[in-house]
Amino acid sequence: MKNKLQTGYFGEFGGAYVSEELKRELDRVYEEYLRLKKDKDFRAELAVLRHTYQGRPTPLYYCRKLSEQTGGADIYLKREDLNHTGAHKINHCIGEVLLAKHLGKKTVIGETGAGQHGLALATACALLGLNCRIFMGETDVKKQAINVRKMQLLGAEVVCVSSGGKTLKDAVDAAFEEYSRTYEESLYCIGSVVGPHPYPVIVRDFQSVVGREARAQFKRLKGGLPDAVVACVGGGSNAAGIFSAFLSDKSVKLYGAEPLGRGTGIGDNAASVAFGTPAVLHGFRSLVLQDKDGEPAEAYSVASGLDYPSVGPEHAYLHAIGRAEYVGVTDEEALSAFRTLSLSEGIIPALESAHAVAYALKLAKELGRGKSIVVNLSGRGDKDVEFVLNEYFRE
Repeated sequence: MKNKLQTGYFGEFGGAYVSEELKRELDRVYEEYLRLKKDKDFRAELAVLRHTYQGRPTPLYYCRKLSEQTGGADIYLKREDLNHTGAHKINHCIGEVLLAKHLGKKTVIGETGAGQHGLALATACALLGLNCRIFMGETDVKKQAINVRKMQLLGAEVVCVSSGGKTLKDAVDAAFEEYSRTYEESLYCIGSVVGPHPYPVIVRDFQSVVGREARAQFKRLKGGLPDAVVACVGGGSNAAGIFSAFLSDKSVKLYGAEPLGRGTGIGDNAASVAFGTPAVLHGFRSLVLQDKDGEPAEAYSVASGLDYPSVGPEHAYLHAIGRAEYVGVTDEEALSAFRTLSLSEGIIPALESAHAVAYALKLAKELGRGKSIVVNLSGRGDKDVEFVLNEYFRE
């Protein structure tokens, strides 16, 4: 099936299922984005901020002890946890807020689950002088209290969403409702490669810096390419970013680690590729977890940033054509990897990223010695330490 990228589709997935008024606004956003993408001054400003403010390029780190303990393939981490604010989210947030300024917007709207997108967006708004409203499910507000306080310290208004399951999907619902009323003076800066066109393209493009760096760094270090690239997938922004540089390299296997949570039942996981069916949610068509009545099902994961009942349309397309494989990782496996990486390398990963680490540990044994895996360590686990210790690792 042809990839109709120019019209906002990846095969049969994508599109913009919104009102005509909002679609006209999104077309204007995309037109300005395409203009800025070619503008040397915009590109230079973004490059300077990435280098001097974010701390790019982030390093590619060889996990010597972890690789030796695993006894299989060598494991490398793309250290997105070392970005300012502690995750890959700042990559697209700086870009989106710059875009909002060029569009003449005064306010940006965002949603967040684990708080990393909200924190990065609040940071970018503080830096660039825009107002910021972050919608966050009540469950996640309690679970990620430290990130809520950080967002507020940075001047953002955090709107607690108490409807539905009180998690990421409900935050997205509320943010889209707000944007549909206020788009003339605001821009919705979405937190993943989801939503109506052009968001999946814009966010993927801003995140592609991760893949470009990782590919070049590995080639300099080893003289070739890795055998596999692994990234966690909820909506899928960090995975889309690192996968983008390797899509044409058929020798490189791409793996998206989905949250299998507590199991395969409805409401027990957020593995949209494994258990979803094609449907429209939040203005785009993709694979969606649905209940017996055909409504979006409640998604669950121990990682707040992964409990979304759909996946970015490009991931649905990569799955459909067989270019990427999407694998399930349980809460138990992710928590074990969280502790293992902390003890073996002194690196505390975000619970989201721990899903990718967990699958890499399994894959390393399967591939064996002489092979190599690059894991996108999308965020650090500061935000998760108290929750994990209190809920799971109490002595």
